[in-house]
Amino acid sequence: MKILSISCSPRKGGNTETLLNEALKGAKQDGAEVELFSVAGKTIAPCDACDACRNNKGICHIKDDMQELYDRIIEADGIIFGTPVYYYNMTAQCKAVMDRTIALNHCEKTMANKVGGIVVVAGSLGNINAVKDLYFYFVAKRMLPANYISAYAGGKGDVTGLEKCMKATNDLGRQMVKLIEMEFKYPEEFPLMPISFGTHTK
Repeated sequence: MKILSISCSPRKGGNTETLLNEALKGAKQDGAEVELFSVAGKTIAPCDACDACRNNKGICHIKDDMQELYDRIIEADGIIFGTPVYYYNMTAQCKAVMDRTIALNHCEKTMANKVGGIVVVAGSLGNINAVKDLYFYFVAKRMLPANYISAYAGGKGDVTGLEKCMKATNDLGRQMVKLIEMEFKYPEEFPLMPISFGTHTK
């Protein structure tokens, strides 16, 4: 069993990464293999909507650090997305990762049936926007959502002083292990459908 955390913060060692490491600590304690992937210093371009991945078995033509992350996502049984909140929602880096995973909507490369967890850290407003968007993303990917962590912290390292938050984050990692062990599967007779209907789906 492998649990991957993706730190979508543009800087290393901040509150988001601290909480992700705590979640991984809990998961490792309960027997999971764990890994942290940080986008800090990485080049992940936005999706250019070329549609090549739809006809190329889920292979994205953009050759950047997302290629490395694709492999890790496919290998993982559970994925924890972590993002700080700038201007009321997830970071641009987090949204770029999400958009690029459209390549993983192929039957040979999919995120379906993986467990998804969320860690969000803000200095003020915006946490709920990031949480709801990530949860809806999990549903669209046919993943099983786990708990979320919503923390408010200003300075670097401030989350370590939030005792209940740190405990809940550790528990998130442990919960991920339990949910993966349930071997959740979407019924195969209900394939991934368009999320909304209109002239493009008639």
